[in-house]
Amino acid sequence: MKYLSRFDPRSGLRYVLILQLVIAAVLIFSDVAEEFSNPFKNRVELPSGPVSPGDQRREYRTDRTDPTLFLNDEPQDLPVPANFSARLDFSVSELDEFGQVLLLSGQIETGDADRLISYLSEMTENPALVALHSPGGRVSEALTIGQHLREAGVNTGVLAGSVCMSSCPYILAGGIDRLVSQKGVVGMHQHYYEQPRMIPVVFAVEGIQKGQGETMQHLIEMGIDPALMLYSLNTPPEQIYALVADELIQTRLATQIIE
Repeated sequence: MKYLSRFDPRSGLRYVLILQLVIAAVLIFSDVAEEFSNPFKNRVELPSGPVSPGDQRREYRTDRTDPTLFLNDEPQDLPVPANFSARLDFSVSELDEFGQVLLLSGQIETGDADRLISYLSEMTENPALVALHSPGGRVSEALTIGQHLREAGVNTGVLAGSVCMSSCPYILAGGIDRLVSQKGVVGMHQHYYEQPRMIPVVFAVEGIQKGQGETMQHLIEMGIDPALMLYSLNTPPEQIYALVADELIQTRLATQIIE
């Protein structure tokens, strides 16, 4: 009792507050540190130019298409912008080979799934093909878009001169038929799953594992070999691993490779 009589609640609250400030400072420091490159980290020089089996890692860009990925004399099936918009743009074209094609171009941002669902609902009929040209973006949005395209029963594709990277392949996976041109690029790498900033590591890891589980579940439901995730998990986020035709067919991400 004599110890309790000496206890000052104000001092106790002060210590609790100080402890909370210290924890907050540590979390903020670790969060900010992630935003800067480690100066002592070994830099990997990546090759440039079109990919070939065994030579498939390239720099990951979200601002523009890397022109070195394509041969200069390869025409595009569908005109696509060199620079990626900040969110998905939708445009409809007619191609002799496919019919009506809906092009999804740009980064995948929050709300894009709802925008696309609304856009499709206003079309008189579903497009014959949903073509993709995107560096990726929000994984959850890509999963929702892919699921909706499967429910709508449409085909997806990556045509000549187009790229589908990061989370974009999960949209490609939603097509009934999934066409990938030999002159297009489908690439994967490690993802940044959406989660609150400045949270303890244990909760961040839990969120990442949950995100990976949802992604694998999506692939399984779409009939894609979940082993596809190995190409993602083994590639750092600043790089992109471009899948070659055999890998696309073996994992069933593509049902057909086209010229």
